[in-house]
Amino acid sequence: MSRALRLAAAAAALSVLSAQSASLTYRVVGVARGDMLNIRELPDAESDLIGQIPPTARAVRGFGCTDDTPSGTEWCRVKYGPVVGWVRGRFVEAN
Repeated sequence: MSRALRLAAAAAALSVLSAQSASLTYRVVGVARGDMLNIRELPDAESDLIGQIPPTARAVRGFGCTDDTPSGTEWCRVKYGPVVGWVRGRFVEAN
């Protein structure tokens, strides 16, 4: 998928999330010890890797999830440390 198309899909996903004004707190689930949860620039596995979250993280700030993504899979907008991006929804759970 082209970068322009991925950007358009991310913009659509962000518009879905903009209706959610309050932030959430997530914890990481289903990530093996010694592995990391990847934070992507866009809600797409082919998007640039911009950060990682350890599997023991319990206070990841979240802004909601959407499945209105290029792959149709659920992605969640998160902030971990200074990094804001997208993670697969199956690897985070609301606290």
